[in-house]
Amino acid sequence: MTQVQTTPPPAKTPAEASNRVTLSLYSRILARPEVGALVAAVIIFIFFLSVAPAFRSAESFFTILYQSSTIGIVAVGVGLLMIGGEFDLSAGVITITAGLVNSMLCWNYGMNLWVGALVSLLFCLFIGFLNGYLVMKTGIPSFLITLGTFFVLQGANLGVTKLVTGSVSSPDISQIDGFSSLQAIFASSFKIGPVTVWITVIWWLLFVALAAWILQRTRTGNWIFAVGGNPDSARAVGVPLVRTKIGLFMTVSFFGWFVGMHLLYRFNTLQAGNGVGNEFLYIIAAVVGGTLLTGGYGNAIGVAIGAFIFGMTSLGIVYAGWDPNWFKAFLGVMLLLAVLVNLYVKRMSTARKVG
Repeated sequence: MTQVQTTPPPAKTPAEASNRVTLSLYSRILARPEVGALVAAVIIFIFFLSVAPAFRSAESFFTILYQSSTIGIVAVGVGLLMIGGEFDLSAGVITITAGLVNSMLCWNYGMNLWVGALVSLLFCLFIGFLNGYLVMKTGIPSFLITLGTFFVLQGANLGVTKLVTGSVSSPDISQIDGFSSLQAIFASSFKIGPVTVWITVIWWLLFVALAAWILQRTRTGNWIFAVGGNPDSARAVGVPLVRTKIGLFMTVSFFGWFVGMHLLYRFNTLQAGNGVGNEFLYIIAAVVGGTLLTGGYGNAIGVAIGAFIFGMTSLGIVYAGWDPNWFKAFLGVMLLLAVLVNLYVKRMSTARKVG
C-alpha cells in the first residue's frame, strides 16, 4: 500500500508577515475629521465655564444650541459641497431671498403662505441648480460663479424690497393664511422645565444625522468624496460628476431656504440687507469641523461641532461681559488654526505603520 505524504504549506517568513500594512490606534483616531474640532470644543467649553458664570445655566446651553442651529443647518449643506470640492458664497444671502420671496409674493397677491413657501423653495432650488450648472458647464471656479450670484441676490433683495414696500424690510405676514402652521414647522419652541428648546435645534440634529448617514453608508456619499478628491478619476470610473455636483449646490440652496423660512416665521418680517457675511460663517464651521478646503475629506458631525463652537463663542463672549467685536478676531484665529490642524490630521491619518 502506497503511503501519500502531505507536505504542509510553508510558514510565512518574518519578512512576509511584516509586509502587511496596518494603521496604528493613534492614526485610526486621527482619521476621524472631527477629532480636532471636538478637542477644541471641549477646551472652549471649559474655558467659558470658568470665566462666565452666566454660561453655566441650562438656559444658556440651549440658547447656544439655538444659535448654533441657525448656522449649523446651512453649514451642513456647505460642508457637503466643500467635501465635493466646491464653494457657495451665495449661501448667506439666499436665506434672506427665500424669506423675501415668500413674504412679498403672498403679501402682494393675497396668496396662502404655503403656496408662497413652495414657490420660494422652487426658486431657491433653481438658484442652486443654476450655480452648479454654470460651474460644471463653463469650468469657471465655483468661487467666482457664486460670488456673482451673491451680488445679484444681494442687490435684488434690497432693490425689489424697496420698490415694493418703500423700505428695506418686508411686510408683517402674521395675519396671512397659513402663518400658524408654517410657524409650527419652522419657528416653534417648547419647554422642558425652565428651558426653551427651539425646533430648529431638532431639525439641525436630524439634518446632521441624515448627512452623516449619506456620507458614510450610501453610494451617493462615495460619489461626493470621489468628486471632491479626484474628479477626473471619479468620472473615469463612472461617477456622475455633473449630477453629483449640481445636486450639492441644490442641497445648499435647500438648507438656505429652510433657515430663511425659520427667520421669516419667527420674526414675521425680514431686513433685506441681512445675511451678508454668513456664508463665511458656514465655511468656517465646516473648516473648523475638519473639512479640507481642497475637498474630498470631512464629515457632517465635524461640521456640526464647528457650528457649536461658533455658537459657544458668539454667546460666551457676551456672557463673559467682553467686547463682542473680539468675536470676529476669534473667528479668524480659529480658521487659521483649523486649516493647520486639518492638514496635520490628514497627513497623520494617512500614515501607515509597518509590522
